[in-house]
Formats: sequence, C-alpha cells, structure tokens
Amino acid sequence: MQLRVAPGRLPSIAELAPDRGCFVGAAEDRCEIMAWDVARGTARRVTDRPGLGTDIADVEPGGEFLWWFDDDRAGRGSWRIQSWAGGVDRLALPRVPPALNAGLAMAADGTAAVGLIDERGFSVHLRSPGGEVHTVLATSGGGELVDLSADGSLLAVEQESAVRVLDRSGTAVAELPGPLWSAGFRPTAGTPLLLLLAECDGGYQLRTWTPEGGLRSAEWCRFESEPSTSWCPDGRVLVRQDLRGRSSLSLVDLARRQCAALPVPAGTVLDARMQPGNDLHLVWTDTRTPPALRTSSGRRPPGTPELPPVELPLTLSDRWTAGPGGQVHTLFTAPADGPGPWPTVFLVHGGPFQQDRDAYDPTVVLLAAAGFAVARVNYRGSTGYGPAWRNAFDAGVGLPQVADLAAARADLVREGLVEPTRTALAGWSWGGYLTLLALGTQPELWRAGAAVYPIADSAAAFRAGTPALRSLDARLFGGTPDQKPHRYAKASPMTYVDAVRAPVLLVAGGSDVKCPPEQVVRYAQALRARGLAPELLELDTGHESRLMDDQATVLTTVVSFLGTHLGGRVGARAM
Repeated sequence: MQLRVAPGRLPSIAELAPDRGCFVGAAEDRCEIMAWDVARGTARRVTDRPGLGTDIADVEPGGEFLWWFDDDRAGRGSWRIQSWAGGVDRLALPRVPPALNAGLAMAADGTAAVGLIDERGFSVHLRSPGGEVHTVLATSGGGELVDLSADGSLLAVEQESAVRVLDRSGTAVAELPGPLWSAGFRPTAGTPLLLLLAECDGGYQLRTWTPEGGLRSAEWCRFESEPSTSWCPDGRVLVRQDLRGRSSLSLVDLARRQCAALPVPAGTVLDARMQPGNDLHLVWTDTRTPPALRTSSGRRPPGTPELPPVELPLTLSDRWTAGPGGQVHTLFTAPADGPGPWPTVFLVHGGPFQQDRDAYDPTVVLLAAAGFAVARVNYRGSTGYGPAWRNAFDAGVGLPQVADLAAARADLVREGLVEPTRTALAGWSWGGYLTLLALGTQPELWRAGAAVYPIADSAAAFRAGTPALRSLDARLFGGTPDQKPHRYAKASPMTYVDAVRAPVLLVAGGSDVKCPPEQVVRYAQALRARGLAPELLELDTGHESRLMDDQATVLTTVVSFLGTHLGGRVGARAM
C-alpha cells in the first residue's frame, strides 16, 4: 500500500507527544487516515471505508487517542475514537445524532469539544476525560467551534464574523463583535490567551484577549490581506499571508513586538504549521509544481518524498485590468508551444471568499495540454486583495463578479491573447454559480459553460441549504428570500435562463447539502423546455468526493466538454 499526504493537508502531531501523529493518506482509490510513528518513520491505516474514504482526523495532545469523523456522502457523521496503537474504535459522543462537522478541539487533560451543525442549527458538546458528554451551546444559524483553552476551561466559537468565549457550562465570558476571527488559544500553560484577527482601517490586525485584560490590539502588527495564523509550541505565532496570488510566511513574537519574514519560494503555501522542536511543516506549490510537504527537519510520513519540479509546457503571466470596481487581477496560463491568441477557458474560483493563486491545478494543466489558455480571475469578493475588495458586495451579489469576468475577457482580447469567438467558462460551487449567471447575463461573450455542483436557483438553494449557508446568504443579500425576493431573483441564474445560448454542462451531487441537486436538475429542465440540450452528469457524491474515480470522472468530463464545444489548437500536445 502506497501512502502519501493528501495535497494541501499537513500531518497532525500530538503537542505533548511529538513522536505520534496522523495524516490523510492515499489508500487504493481514496483517502484514509493513517497513524504516523514519527520516530520510527512508519505508518498504519486507521480507517477503511470503501466507497467513501476519510479525510478528517486529529490526534489528542497527549498522543493516546486518534479522533476521526465517520461521515456519509452528504458530510453528516459522528466522531469516533481509536487508540493510537490500534484496536477497536468507539463513538466519542454516543447519544449525539450525526451532523455536519463544525470543529474539534482538545485540551491536554483529555477534555474535548465538538462543534456540529444540523437542521436545527449549531451546537457545541463537551466531553470530559472520563467520557461524560454535555451540551454547552445550542443555537439556530451557523457557527464554528474554534478552540478549547489548554486547561480546558474556556471555549471559543465563531458566529457571523464575531467571536464568543464560553466557560464549560456554556455561560458567555466574552462577546467580541466583528468583523473578527479567532486563531485559537495559546497552547502553553498559564492564563488562557486567545489570538484574534480583526478587520480595521483597510487591513487586518492581530489582537489578543485574556479573561483579566480583555481585548487588546497589536497595532504594530498589520497585514494588507487576510492572514492565516497559528500558534507555535513556544508561544510565537506563525502567519501565512496570501497577497495578490502568492504566499509569504512570518513569525510574530507578541511579547517582543517583532515580526520576522521566513524565506519561501515564489508560489503558494497551502498550509503551514510550526511543530515541536521548531520543525516547520508546510505544503508548497506553484502553477508547475504539484503540492508537496516540506519540513525543516526533513522528517515526513512514509511515501511522501519531496518531489522535484515538473517541467510543464506552459507559461504564466499576471494581468491587471481596470474593471468597474477597481483593478482586477488575472493569472493567465497559456501553452508554451506558440504565440496567441488562444481559445481560452475562464476557470472561475469558488467561495465567494476564496482566491486563485499561483498554485498547481490539474484542470489548468489538462486544458493547457489540450491547447487552451486558462484565465483565473480574482473578481470582487476574492480574498488576498484587502477588505474593501473582499467585501465589495454593495453593488449586489453575482452581477458585479461576472462584470469583472467580462472586463478581464475584454482586456485579454484587446491584448491579442484570447480568441474572441472561442471563450468559455468553467467553475465549481460558487464558481459554477457565476458560470451559469454569466451565460445568462452575457450570452454574447461565451461559447460554452461547465458548472460543477453549482447554485442554479438562489432562492431554492437558500431554502434547501445548511444553516451556515443560509446565514451567509442572509448577510450577502441583506435578508432571506422572503424578505428580499427581488435581490435573490436579480442574482439567480434561473432568472436569465431564457437568454442562455451556449452549450451547458451541469454536474450535480446527489447528496450535496451546499448546492442541492434538485435546483440543478430543475435548471437543466428549464433549458430543455427552451430548446437547449444541456449535458447533466448526476453523481452519488456530496459537494465533493474523496474517491479518485469520482474526481477523475468530473475532470475528464469537463475537459472533454470544453474541447468539444470550444475546440483546441491543431497539434496541441497531450500529457
């Protein structure tokens, strides 16, 4: 059995037993959880779920037990516990019904907290070292459990961009209004210290909270774009920042008021963490290099050697366009076997609060090999460009984003890089939503569109979605579909289905709770009623699949569809 770390995922190592860890590895046709003996360099499989796979797990601080999430295709499941050495596993919360995972946190004394989301809303449950379980919080809407203090006395949860600190009984100790996010409690012993990230004055600032001192700002430590932060074992803070499509790393010493940059190659750091012994672990990639685990100590799980760069016949350039809401950044990838203009696929990222980066994407590689250029546009709402760009939904939902796509397309056409009669769209999730919206509102621009697990009807998706997604939609639209029906209609692809002219590929997951399949099927039926014949691929998956066969089916279907309707270059090289 060959094992490898799943792209973008770092191993989890026990804070108090650094020779014990776990990671997500490849087993046959899927991802499964592996226990890692760091000192011996060996691993054993913990989970074995044919047809499903497993990709959520953690190890207790003391290294005695592994936790893994036993979910179905829709993402609903329960946490299970197994001894790190092996044996029979058992339910961690025996009387708590299966639900969507919304966080796991564990303290050094064996106390654990679990966040869950179901049809009733968000809940948090506390499990004592002896196995007793009680509910700490139960509320409607979405939320996420962030962390449990090192002594197990306090919990931090996020709800609607604000942070609440609770004690073990569920009593609120602090209500910290947003926009604010939490990076968890300091792992060292002593007074609980909560690390926070605040949006303020056009940027982002680190803050801390303690029970005695309350909320304090680190005015000297500011970032232009949203940083991802994590505590180091020695109490320093590791900061990963993605800015304009590329990553940087810094070490912050809050006590000394120091911020030092760490060397990292140009590209993207998908995840980073300082492990015990100042062993820096990171997953690095760029457009030409698949994600790979790098460690400063050189220790890595079995079967995960550091891979050499891959020589791919493509070029990458950064393009900036004056769009209706400001400068729009596009990562433009083209085949290296000749000059443009090229038939071009606009690969639309999901989110909305995500971004395209200088990172390896098999869809980009396959399309470039088939003779297509690929434009990855960081439209309004994307992260990595500051809070004003991230929050630019005042002009509406969806339509400003597709306006940015059109502006980037027009600029690339003017520059002679894109063939104006051969441009298409493809996207997953929110990117699939924008693909369908652009096909209906800009039918003259696009020759084809592929939408994978998309939102096709904004109001229907709201009503069938999870509490967390309904909460997000209510913030973006300023209310529910009943309260703001015109806003939902204006932003819905179904509203513009009569205007669609291009061939459409739709992929729906039968157990998708984020973008429910029923509204995708109804959109396909609406196209057929108007004389179009969309391709509809229905899979027995959730919003995504851990099975390699499912991933390959979707990817090859999308690339084949685009090749049929867009047409690659003559003599394009296959890979």
